[in-house]
Amino acid sequence: MPTPAASAPVKTAADKPGVGGAAKQVAEHASALARLEIELASLELKRKAGALGAGAGLSVGAALLALFALGFLFATIAAALAIVLDLWLALLLVTLGLLATAGLLGMLALARFKRVTPPLPEQAIAEAKLTGKALKAHGSH
Repeated sequence: MPTPAASAPVKTAADKPGVGGAAKQVAEHASALARLEIELASLELKRKAGALGAGAGLSVGAALLALFALGFLFATIAAALAIVLDLWLALLLVTLGLLATAGLLGMLALARFKRVTPPLPEQAIAEAKLTGKALKAHGSH
């Protein structure tokens, strides 16, 4: 009857992972971590782009209907002014009012666009920074 010591496999120095094996594992883990962070950034940007696209489509529809309504409103204003003024003068006054309003709205829109932050993958950037800090902290020991 064999003894338990005789049936157990004997570990040699070749069976133990060395520095090369550990370096390979670290490189594989770093590569997998980088792939996951890139995937996180990609998913976050896709989600934000989808929401932005839907909002833009709805805005275009609303703007088109508002444009038609404004056209009829300004035609009504010009017709009302034509009762007391010459027709050309009523149309000129409405046109100048429209140009002034358009200029004001354009300046307001430009100011808003300058305040908006670019759509960055904020979670992925924060995670990458934390990972870098963790790697530096563990690498200095």
